[in-house]
Amino acid sequence: MMTGKFIRLERIINRMTGKTVIVPMDHGVTVGPIPGLIDMKQAVDNVVNGGANAIIVHKGIVKAGHRQSGKDIGLIVHLSASTTLSPNPTGKVLVCSVEEAIQLGADGVSIHINLGAPTDDEMLDHFGQVSQKCLQWGLPLVAMMYTRGEKIKNEFDVKYVKHAARVGAELGADIVKVNYTGSPQTFEEVTQGCPAPVVIAGGEKLESDGDILTMVENAMKAGSAGVSIGRNAFQHADPSRMIAAISRIVHEKATAKEALKFLKEKR
Repeated sequence: MMTGKFIRLERIINRMTGKTVIVPMDHGVTVGPIPGLIDMKQAVDNVVNGGANAIIVHKGIVKAGHRQSGKDIGLIVHLSASTTLSPNPTGKVLVCSVEEAIQLGADGVSIHINLGAPTDDEMLDHFGQVSQKCLQWGLPLVAMMYTRGEKIKNEFDVKYVKHAARVGAELGADIVKVNYTGSPQTFEEVTQGCPAPVVIAGGEKLESDGDILTMVENAMKAGSAGVSIGRNAFQHADPSRMIAAISRIVHEKATAKEALKFLKEKR
């Protein structure tokens, strides 16, 4: 691996454990300033204080909310965008270049692909272009791989998720983000079929802390390289504590039960 890419990956993936806790905070483009992401300085501080390894933000937010507190955190600049206001919300387009991200001080970039969407051919074309640039500049690439469209009966079905993960690895992603398939047995099919490190998406806000932590524990058992959890972290009543609890499972092999006990302890 190129030295530059290796060094930058160590700012995203914990070099001791080989695992990562990434918090995506790019939702403002898709759905606007949702709770948890209204004050970006505070939002990023919460994540940093919780001990996350990296955040994902759009280029305009880097100055508005990055690295305000004493601790450092890996910076992944998101290159893809669409909004819920669009007639084709699943059609992601590139709104930032690899070179722009480098100028902003990024440790990596991320793209979002919706396989099965009407314009998935264009998204794959963008993926190829970005992957080539990342190779050229030694910049880690995170591919958010989802399956959304007429042919997709259930986007959490292992047959779709493992295909999506494999596409991410085949086209040059250094980290692949996919939906969790619901069980360690099925998710093992995803990790076994994907030569790149796989992290799970957090998805919609879940009802209970126990559900989130159990999902993380089961994904780790199935060979996940960590998590990329947004709303279930930054919209939590105590985001820093929630991220710290997730990190205990990811990096210290704590059980969901142990992490939940930690989360509920009074500081």
